[in-house]
Amino acid sequence: MKTNKKTAAKLITAGVIGGAVALGGNVVYDHFNTTGTSLNTSSTATKVDNTAYKVTSDTTKAISKVSDAVVSVINYQKAPESGSSIDDLFGDRDNKTKKDDAKEQPAAEGSGVIYKKDGDTAYVVTNNHVVDGASSLEILLSNGNKVKGTLVGKDAYSDLAVIKMAAKDVSKVATFGDSTKLTVGEPAIAIGSPLGSQYANSATEGIISSLSRQVIMKNESNETVNINALQTDAAINPGNSGGALVNVEGQVIGINSSKISATGASSSDVSVEGMGFAIPSNDVVSIISKLEKDGEIKRPALGVQMLDLASISSQNQAQLKLPSAVTAGVVIAKVQDGLPAAAAGLKKYDVITKIGDTKVTSGTELQTALYKYNIGDSMKITYYRDGKENTATIKLDNTSDKLKFDDAEKKNTDK
Repeated sequence: MKTNKKTAAKLITAGVIGGAVALGGNVVYDHFNTTGTSLNTSSTATKVDNTAYKVTSDTTKAISKVSDAVVSVINYQKAPESGSSIDDLFGDRDNKTKKDDAKEQPAAEGSGVIYKKDGDTAYVVTNNHVVDGASSLEILLSNGNKVKGTLVGKDAYSDLAVIKMAAKDVSKVATFGDSTKLTVGEPAIAIGSPLGSQYANSATEGIISSLSRQVIMKNESNETVNINALQTDAAINPGNSGGALVNVEGQVIGINSSKISATGASSSDVSVEGMGFAIPSNDVVSIISKLEKDGEIKRPALGVQMLDLASISSQNQAQLKLPSAVTAGVVIAKVQDGLPAAAAGLKKYDVITKIGDTKVTSGTELQTALYKYNIGDSMKITYYRDGKENTATIKLDNTSDKLKFDDAEKKNTDK
């Protein structure tokens, strides 16, 4: 890896994030209990000035409105098995009992936002990667109480999850603001639990750096995460994931999700600072409403295993007989019977270059374009076969959970 004046950057999610944003506004100082001048001109011992100040600003007001609705989410997982290979081979009679009785341990901590109360139940939004792999969940409220959390649903692609809990101890519910009305440079605040619940309800501030950044990455389960994110320059740390990004009115405008971190850098390299990302509130509301109702997000599927054209050697590309002008696209490696691509007549070695009017140069771009459609929609696809351009209309009448490729192949499918 080259280290001279260059640095490798990558997106991080696991427990990371907390886009904080700077808040402006005039600071107001209220003086009270003043008993004398603040300047010590005497020759007596130095004393602490007893003038007291009450400081209020847009920042303090916004934090006051929403901080009690921000929680810590603790992910408990059962300890790994410690059985011997002999037990695995011959079967340990007590093995199943050991599994069932395995003690749960805190495996990860993140943040969350209470956004709804419905009768005796309250709902918390957080990141999918905060709850991933949990055998149970616990919610630490702003008042220090801990309550049991139950997973309602999660979605890896948007990196969002919904948890429900008892509402009796909930004192405040957050309000979502309109993320389409944000302005680059406006103040914003991030509230969450950086480095875990020890630092719960920490607040940082910065600005909105950008309104639309395409954040595409793979999570620890090799699932694609794709977010059209807000970018902020706030200080973000592991544990802030799932926390609130709020505006000066104390409205939640985003759920913090990821950051960029420099890796493999030498001391002379320039480090990456102030690049955090949050899922816009309008997107959050759309996803969590579906998770509340169905527990999952159903998305359309083509039913193909695919490879990026750019990853194929020039020798193998020659066998596809593509025109010289076609240098990017997605090659179909396998088609599953009974799914939309097969029904539309697509075959192995077809090269897809467009979904609708959107050019696609990789499998990730194809998936992004595909997921803009709903199950039941019809979609035009442009592809090359034997050197000739073709189009087909595909009826998206099946969901991604119908894919039946082997596990080793799923990472290259449109699921």
